[in-house]
Amino acid sequence: MCGRYSLFVSAEKLAGKFDVAVEEYQPTYNAAPGQELPVVTDDAPDRLRRLEWGLIPEWAESRTDGGHINARAETLASKRSFRDAFEQTGGDLAAGRCLVPADGFYEWVEEDGGKQPYRVGLADDEPFLMAGLWAQWRPPTTQTGLDAFASGENTAETEIVETFTIITTEPNDLVGELHHRMAVILADEDADRWLTGSTDEAQELLRPYPDDEMRAYPVSTAVNDPANDRPELVEPIEK
Repeated sequence: MCGRYSLFVSAEKLAGKFDVAVEEYQPTYNAAPGQELPVVTDDAPDRLRRLEWGLIPEWAESRTDGGHINARAETLASKRSFRDAFEQTGGDLAAGRCLVPADGFYEWVEEDGGKQPYRVGLADDEPFLMAGLWAQWRPPTTQTGLDAFASGENTAETEIVETFTIITTEPNDLVGELHHRMAVILADEDADRWLTGSTDEAQELLRPYPDDEMRAYPVSTAVNDPANDRPELVEPIEK
């Protein structure tokens, strides 16, 4: 799975490498579920947007029906939570595919003394794009105040929430030593195909990234706490 990642390259590098407009960008060394993080959606492929990590499908009656931080590549077309977004056939609200920029992600391995976090990234330390899905969700309407109820006015809270999930697949040999799943990393030249291609074309892209182009190393257990967000988290440690 992918439950924590980093993105701390400069806004200028993000804009240049992925050809997108970058606004309101905040680097992070410890991106966690529930946070608003930068993604590129299929309806706005020329800019970064900030969406909440943890997909809530349109039909969800509450947040507890969603919060999907990962989606398995093998079941995107069959699982109700992800099918509309993957097939780009949203209902009353928008849903579709997205790109999630990162420069590394974390996995935990059970070792003597507890779980040891590892950071995984490209061998050249360049930022990359993970395949994702996004969706809009409208919370159930609720009356706000006795005065509104008495007057019969509709003052329901209907603010739309925009969320995303990261797609996972079988791991390559490198990540397989750490976890039984890995985030789908797209080659830069496949980014547009993921956003605009047919479902068959998109499905073909959901494969493990070559392990000889990646590296992994142990990092401090300080990354275990999402409240910690500082450069030291990505530094290798001696074991």
